[in-house]
Amino acid sequence: MNQALANRVRNRLISSNLTASRLHVLGALREEGVVISEEAVDELALVLDREFNGAGVLQPLLEEQGVTDVLVNGPNSVWRDRGRGLELTQISFNSDQEVRRLAQRLASTAGRRLDDAAPMVDAQLRDGTRLHCVLAPISTDGTSISLRIPSARNFTLESLVTAGSIDAEIAELLISIVTGRLAFLVSGGTGTGKTTVLSALLAHVNPANRIVIVEDSAELNPAHPHVVRMQSRLANVENQGAITLRDLVRTSLRMRPDRIVVGEVRGPEVVELLMALNTGHEGGCGTIHANSAEAVPARLAALGLTAGIDRLALHALIGSGLDAVIHLSRSGGQRYIDGVHVLDFSPQGLVTTRAALTRRGDSWIKESGWTDLENRCKDAAA
Repeated sequence: MNQALANRVRNRLISSNLTASRLHVLGALREEGVVISEEAVDELALVLDREFNGAGVLQPLLEEQGVTDVLVNGPNSVWRDRGRGLELTQISFNSDQEVRRLAQRLASTAGRRLDDAAPMVDAQLRDGTRLHCVLAPISTDGTSISLRIPSARNFTLESLVTAGSIDAEIAELLISIVTGRLAFLVSGGTGTGKTTVLSALLAHVNPANRIVIVEDSAELNPAHPHVVRMQSRLANVENQGAITLRDLVRTSLRMRPDRIVVGEVRGPEVVELLMALNTGHEGGCGTIHANSAEAVPARLAALGLTAGIDRLALHALIGSGLDAVIHLSRSGGQRYIDGVHVLDFSPQGLVTTRAALTRRGDSWIKESGWTDLENRCKDAAA
């Protein structure tokens, strides 16, 4: 495609406040005194429509089945993840200015500002895609765009068994954790499938229960008949109107929840969640970034410090409020459950995790915490 012609047509459409429809593109071409083939008109209209209303040259990647992430590291480095790890694509931009324009337009569609005064943005697009951008020169190799595409379908435990993420016996254990109203966290690194697993587990909550979900970005969508979902909100350009996860957890306590779910525990809201789990709200759950199940108590304690709660007090809330940690890992493109741990108090008043099940290759090993986990599930079910 003739890029100079595309730029001229784009400028005419913008100056006339017109859309990139085929009719308007034809009109702009006539005004430019240019005649091209019908196929070329269709191609130009498609490219400009994607630029005006979609993600420009990235739109085909977003529409490609199985793509979970699209990453731009400057004009000549565009990557995608189709569940098998990151792959460099053949897509490129003409300049970093073009990447910057796309980043700013995507941010504006989410109602966010992105410019030299505010060079970073984290937002959610209308279709649920997570957007993160950093402008150059803060991003030293050129403007950075990260897009996390929501799954087009809801995964079930059965589909996770089919995919090899878990086996049927482990699925039954996870269901017993949910139906037994144990409080648990799903831990793991970025892209390990924490949200997918948690959403699949919530489908097994008693249909008579009311689930209240709070998230920074609405991603959990469990197949359950009674779900209330709330999403936090960042401050506007006047630094007003922010609604934090902590605000939402407090609000959820007044909404007659049977289950309180925090999509991702990442800040001072950990205190409200643990307080809720210690005051009769059984079966609460959420996800947390952690390198291992053993690191979860320390991660929670560090988050508690952001709320001004000292280490021992936070560990007391963890030990009496949480029952289990389900840890996920990723190797190559395969996401899988790596282990299930229970929580114990140490003589020093700190919480540690103890493995109940660990994965070794394709086998599952019952560890010292297995009997304790079984008993907790039985006691809760009784």
